[in-house]
Amino acid sequence: MSAYVRFLFGGRARRRWIHLILGGALAMPYVFVGQLVVGPATDSRYVFNDLLLQLLSFAVGLPLAAVTAALFPLTRSLEAGAVRSLCGVEAGLLAHGPARTRAAKGRTAAWFTLHLGFGGIISGMSLAVPPFAGFLTALPLIVWLGGAEAVELPESLDQPWVLALAPVAGMATLLALAGCAAVCGALLARWAPALLGPTPEDRLAAAEARAADLAVRNRLARELHDSVGHALSAVTLQASAARRLLDTDPEFVREALAAIEDTTRRTVGELDAVLGVLRDGDAPGTAPAPTLGADLDGLLRRTRAGGLRVTATLAADPEALPPVLSREAYRIVQEGLSNALKHAGDQVSVRLRIEVADGHLEITVENPVVCAPECRPGGGHGLRGIADRARLLGGTMAGGAAEAEAAGAGPVKTGAVAGIWRLRVRLPMKGPA
Repeated sequence: MSAYVRFLFGGRARRRWIHLILGGALAMPYVFVGQLVVGPATDSRYVFNDLLLQLLSFAVGLPLAAVTAALFPLTRSLEAGAVRSLCGVEAGLLAHGPARTRAAKGRTAAWFTLHLGFGGIISGMSLAVPPFAGFLTALPLIVWLGGAEAVELPESLDQPWVLALAPVAGMATLLALAGCAAVCGALLARWAPALLGPTPEDRLAAAEARAADLAVRNRLARELHDSVGHALSAVTLQASAARRLLDTDPEFVREALAAIEDTTRRTVGELDAVLGVLRDGDAPGTAPAPTLGADLDGLLRRTRAGGLRVTATLAADPEALPPVLSREAYRIVQEGLSNALKHAGDQVSVRLRIEVADGHLEITVENPVVCAPECRPGGGHGLRGIADRARLLGGTMAGGAAEAEAAGAGPVKTGAVAGIWRLRVRLPMKGPA
């Protein structure tokens, strides 16, 4: 019983009733236009005095409402907002933008017609039924106070039992009104996802927007990881080496501190450039992104300042590379050296080779893998970023280590060389940059 009461008079039913009344209000201009057509067509001067002519005017106005909804794409956005607020339909089931395609406009026109049609009927009933129900409810009291002459009833209804049942009929009329409003509101709420929901084109556009947003987030993650992560690894190694040699080699300590200062200053500039590009695009005034041709020497110099021996073999001219390829190749080399800083220690050498073969730029980074007693947790994102960069450029990435113990060298001790890590990236010189 309580479920029926909530269905008829609950908060959701009342909000849907308001939604229907709004539909009736929106239908009034179209009804007035319909009266301008019906009046001359039927040679009637007072259309308001004839219920049949009013209904005919209402029927003539509904097609005009459908045409309006089809001509104005924003109708879908307005109607979807009203449905979300008043009909209790989940936002994910409704479209968020205007109707662009012919199918979407047709479904919006059908919905607008239904909304105004049901709304006009329920609005008319809401205006006429309550006074009539109130009269029936008060009829016995009116007759008792004023006598039978106070109300002129037809002879067939001028019976005592009619007066006794009049209040019951009045309450039943109100319940019928509430039932009609609840049913119409429930039907509109059920049909709303089908008529106001996203079309396949809308879903595709939303998926493309999500993909673009995810691409921006991934790009931000890659840039921050490669630039800031490398800088922190280099600064950590340089500071560690400077601390160990503070008393024995002051000249090296000065060089390490200068390298730390240069690394941090440059990283702040790169961070501003990354955030500026992601925030405003390639806005003027932002520092250019580092490239292999212009910034490789500085990257090697800062890496060597921490004590890491880097042997670089350049079989290609970095300055002759396309800008996009040069920028992404710089980040790949930077991440490869960062991995060497993290896992090879500062007492081993790293071999870097950059060459062009078969129309591809090949980058190879080799370094011994040292089993250090402490390892940084939460790592592993650098190789994923390199793979993403290579894939976006149409290239490939391969990386792996040959374990010394698996090769028959016996158990690996902490601090010993466990194997050789080799990172190899092939990028096409001309590809989907």
